[in-house]
This record gives sequence, structure tokens and C-alpha cells, in this order.
Amino acid sequence: MSNVTTSKSVEWLQLELESGGGSLLLLDCRSHELYESSHVESAINLAIPGLMLRRFKKGNIPIRTIIPSHEDKEKFMRRCKTDTVVVYDECTVEWKESGAPASVLGLLLHKLREEGCEAFYLEGGFVKFHTEYPEHCETLLDSSCPSSSPPMSVLGFGNLRISSDCSDGESDREPTSATEPEESPVPSNQPAFPVQILPYLYLGCAKDSTNLDVLGQYNIKYILNVTPNLPNMFEHEGHFRYKQIPISDHWSQNLSQFFPEAISFIDEARSKQCGILVHCLAGISRSVTVTVAYLMQRLNLSLNDAYDFVKRKKSNISPNFNFMGQLLDFERTLGLHSPCDNRSTSEEQLFFTTPTNHNVFQLDTLEST
Repeated sequence: MSNVTTSKSVEWLQLELESGGGSLLLLDCRSHELYESSHVESAINLAIPGLMLRRFKKGNIPIRTIIPSHEDKEKFMRRCKTDTVVVYDECTVEWKESGAPASVLGLLLHKLREEGCEAFYLEGGFVKFHTEYPEHCETLLDSSCPSSSPPMSVLGFGNLRISSDCSDGESDREPTSATEPEESPVPSNQPAFPVQILPYLYLGCAKDSTNLDVLGQYNIKYILNVTPNLPNMFEHEGHFRYKQIPISDHWSQNLSQFFPEAISFIDEARSKQCGILVHCLAGISRSVTVTVAYLMQRLNLSLNDAYDFVKRKKSNISPNFNFMGQLLDFERTLGLHSPCDNRSTSEEQLFFTTPTNHNVFQLDTLEST
């Protein structure tokens, strides 16, 4: 395919924007930090942690699931099949469509076309457009509030190249399915007992929560049940303290709104010197998401580091893409504070919003012990 049919010039884009851009859908595939510092007006940002790239490459994950903003996601779904879609990275001058996509820009164009979109890339990328038409660029950064250093664990599509090795042990879950993806049998490589993440924190499946021998062996007295319908087996016997988070493993669910109370519940078990089991059905998505959020907040770990910490102990983890997006949003909130803020007084509070909900939630801080 010739370059004429795969790209649009910055002059063409400028004319489209001057005319109102009514039939144009712009996608910025640079990092979130670059997007916030400056981007072409009306562009939607696509940013993704590196640990999610290989799953995206496997081919069964729709592009809409990697759009963090709920409003932008709806805009994309409404207009992607009718508008001209233009993707830009930092400075790609030429991209040749031949064989498997070697760049992330190429992968994104390939995915868009597979989904029936009329997609092009912008010649010269953002750098060229900003140099020639800065009046059509805008920023999301508040100039009165200096930005923190960009978290290295969050990578924009345009900054990455893709390895052909996809053997990461992650599931090929289809996040748009209306069913419970975790309803399948527990994978054979999942341990038959809860996995110890921290001295007091255990990650497991539904079966673990019903095994009194296992619970007694690990001194587990607290159980965090991250499902809408699995029973709290021993709730009325008085030996265990339960909390239930009624979330299904589906791309539409807002698990992050429960992060604060989940983190407080885990801390309560720690303060009582008891073990706590965090479980969902199979122990690979919802319970993992909550566990990673806890590690990010309490150990001041990036999303990548917290995810890798858990994966080293339990290799079959695979949170769905929407939950990963919520963790990414959570990381950005935590990244607004310097590391020393985790050692600050309990009067200081953190607040965060989520990509599937515009409410603001308060996150209790914990004094260092």
C-alpha cells in the first residue's frame, strides 16, 4: 500500500481543524505525561503500561478498552466507524505497511483497520505539527502546579516496540464478554493453597476461602471477598471477619471505587496481627487488582513493580484490561505525591477519581510503624 493512502500531512490536519474537524477522530498514542504537557486539540490519549502490551498484541482486546477516560471511550465508540481516524506519535515520518507491525504505531493502525476504521497516521507526528501549527495545540497541565516526574512504569504506545514473544502466561480474556471470564475452571498451574504476598496478606481463589484447615494454618481471620455472589461461608460462626466487594469480572465494572475500603480492611487485619485472604473466584483478576492497589499505596510501588511483585509469587495472574486502566489511574494519583508523603502525618489525605466513574474518593493514609 502506498504512503499516500496510509498517512495524512500536518497541512491536511491543520485545514481539517480550521474547518471544525467535525468528521475527524484524533488519537494521540504518546505517554500520558507527554499528552498532558501538550497535544493536538480534540485528540484522545491512548497510554498503556508496558506489561499490557503483549496481551494487546495477541489480538483479542478491542482498542476501546485501552482508552482510560470514560468520556473519550464513548466518543471513540460513537465515531470510530464514521469519522476519519488519524493516529500520531511523537515524530514518525514514514511508516511502511509490510508484514507484522514492528512499531506500536503500526500495531495500532492495524488494529483500527481490523475493527473497520478508516485509519491514517500523521506524517512527522506531534513534533512536526506543533512546530508548524502551535495554535492548534493545548495542554492539560496546570501551570501553577509543577508536574511531578513522569512515572517510568507508564509507557505511551509511541515509546514502545513490540517483542514477538507473547509467552507471558497471561490469559486471553475477552474483556467485552458479558459473562464472568473467571467462571472457567481454576487453571492447572494455580497453587492449591493461598499465595503469601506479604507476611499477613494472602491471595487466593474461592476454594481457599472455604477450607478451614488452610485458613487456620495461615492464621487467616479476615477474608476479603471480591465477588457479587459467592457466599461468605463462615460469616455467622463468629470466627472470621468478612468484607464483600460486589464486583463482577467485566470491563464495565468500577472496582477502583472500593480501593480505599479494601486497603483499610487489609490494614485492619495487619493491626490485629492476623492473616487476611483476598479472593475472587479463580484468584487471577479481581482479587489481584485489589492486592496490586494495596501494594502500590502501602509500599509506594509503581504499577509495574507491584504487578511484577505479585506475578513472581503467582504466575497465572491476569486482571482484565479495565481494571488495569483503573490501576493506572490510581498510580497517577499516587504519583502526584513525593515518596516522602507516605511518611507524612495522618491528617494529610489522598483523593482519586476513576476512569469509569467521575466521583472523587478519599484514600486514608497510614502512619509509618
